[in-house]
Amino acid sequence: MRLILTALIFLGGLFFLITGIGFLIDPVTNGHEFGVEATNSTGLAAIRADMTAFFVVAAACMMIGAWFRNGTVLLVPAALFGIALLGRTVSVFADGTTEGFWLPMTVEAVCTVVLLIASRVLPHRGS
Repeated sequence: MRLILTALIFLGGLFFLITGIGFLIDPVTNGHEFGVEATNSTGLAAIRADMTAFFVVAAACMMIGAWFRNGTVLLVPAALFGIALLGRTVSVFADGTTEGFWLPMTVEAVCTVVLLIASRVLPHRGS
């Protein structure tokens, strides 16, 4: 079970790392895929910086936590995805839904739950 869980988290981390690097390299295309558009260079910089930071930090923590079997590190991406899910939930009630709104919410919910479970299954280190 632990091997499957750590492999799943590591592979998820690789996917999110590629996603984050995509925002760094091509914020216009990747932003469009996420429904985010910039109107000027400040907007491009925000997409490039913020989306890259979110995905790369989540990915790095997932990969490090899985590789070193460290449940403590997995709490960081669990918090990131959990807060993202909260933001999307607020948007559903405040702004309504769009076609396909459920897919990113499902990904964030699954990531949050899997990371929290893994955080409990894997040992905690450091302080």
